[in-house]
Amino acid sequence: MIIHSIVPHEHIFPSNQEDFSNQTECMWNDIPLLVEQVGHKCRVIRIMSSDPADYLRSEIQPGSQIYINEVHFS
Repeated sequence: MIIHSIVPHEHIFPSNQEDFSNQTECMWNDIPLLVEQVGHKCRVIRIMSSDPADYLRSEIQPGSQIYINEVHFS
C-alpha cells in the first residue's frame, strides 16, 4: 500500500504512543485546535477547523503559544 499524504510519516505511524500522550484537543475562540501544554501556555500543534480563514490567523499558527486561560479543553 502507498500512502500519498502531506502529513509527516511519524504522525501516521507513530514510533511511541508516549509522544502523543500530552496532546489535547481544545477550543480557542470557537476554533478547534490540537495543542500541547507547556507550562502555563499551550503550543499549537494543529488547526482542526473547516474554515479556511482560521488558517490565516497568525496567533494560532502551528508552533505558536497561547495562554491556557484563553482555551477551553474538551
